[in-house]
Amino acid sequence: EVQLQASGGGLVQAGGSLRLSCAASGFTSDDHAISWFRRAPGKEREGVSCISVRYGNTYTVDSVKGRFTISSDDAKNTVYLQMKNVKPEDTAVYYCAAVSYPHCSAHAFRFEYEYWGQGTLVTVSS
Repeated sequence: EVQLQASGGGLVQAGGSLRLSCAASGFTSDDHAISWFRRAPGKEREGVSCISVRYGNTYTVDSVKGRFTISSDDAKNTVYLQMKNVKPEDTAVYYCAAVSYPHCSAHAFRFEYEYWGQGTLVTVSS
């Protein structure tokens, strides 16, 4: 059974840093990508960053590019989202999700993601 467990959220001041983790288990191959999504209060869910587990290529949306970095530790089966210089508008519940398509691009967030973590809340105070 595939499971994703997101963690690392919390309260952080604007300009600060936070690292989210997504621990994955149950995958039988590396033929997939893992993405971070977020849902801010009163807004629709949006894709933030994607990493191909097989190829390692990444994609990050412009609104957080240069501030957020996605990476993976294959030995730990964990994907990270390093958040720096956070802003109040980054406040959201962050979810990690997996899709059986091992490529990342601007289209990656439109796919039907089969597996979702439970979400972790990030609150940025001004």
